[in-house]
Amino acid sequence: MLRSMLITDEKERLAKLSLELVHRGLVCSINPENERTLEKSNGRAPDLVLTALDGSPDSQKAMHIARTLKHDSNLHVILLLSREALLKLDNQIAFDDFVVEPWDADEIAIRAKRVLGKAEEVKQELISCGDLTLDLARYEVYVNKRHIELTFKEYELLRFLAMNKGRVFTRETLLNEVWGYEYYGGDRTVDVHITRLRSKLEDHNQTFIETVRNIGYRFKDNA
Repeated sequence: MLRSMLITDEKERLAKLSLELVHRGLVCSINPENERTLEKSNGRAPDLVLTALDGSPDSQKAMHIARTLKHDSNLHVILLLSREALLKLDNQIAFDDFVVEPWDADEIAIRAKRVLGKAEEVKQELISCGDLTLDLARYEVYVNKRHIELTFKEYELLRFLAMNKGRVFTRETLLNEVWGYEYYGGDRTVDVHITRLRSKLEDHNQTFIETVRNIGYRFKDNA
């Protein structure tokens, strides 16, 4: 079952909705609008966060929590809005979807599964290893959330290795796969590009590309 965290200070009013969501495959724990909820989310993170907003000044706390969870923890957020809250919705808050009161458990469950389904599709376009992330859809590379500029061949070499984690490739194989069979450069070309990649991606604390002595290279298989 999917796990959700419902943030609200109206526990009694939303207890029935929480129970109805459980019957629809969405386990829903109710959490108050305070900093302890943020601390709790750092443990076993839920699949989804539901945040109830009624448009009152007190709901600013819930909006702050939703914004923090979305930004810092990258959790998926669905807002449960009153009509008043919809009209006062803060344009700065990031969320994946919203439902306007009266809230229907079937609609919330469907929207939750839709959000998580899209997230899974995006996840399949990402390759991660420690602090390194390749976004295959955008042809971008990040280390510790910092964008790394690579040449096209550097990126293609990294992508090929990362998509085959743990497998060892000779320099000749890498030349054929990345540069093509018609490329007439020598094995030194691979070594040069590996050196450049390492200088851009790695430091003394982390290694992504490993040298296999007398054979070639492989991408570290630790994620």
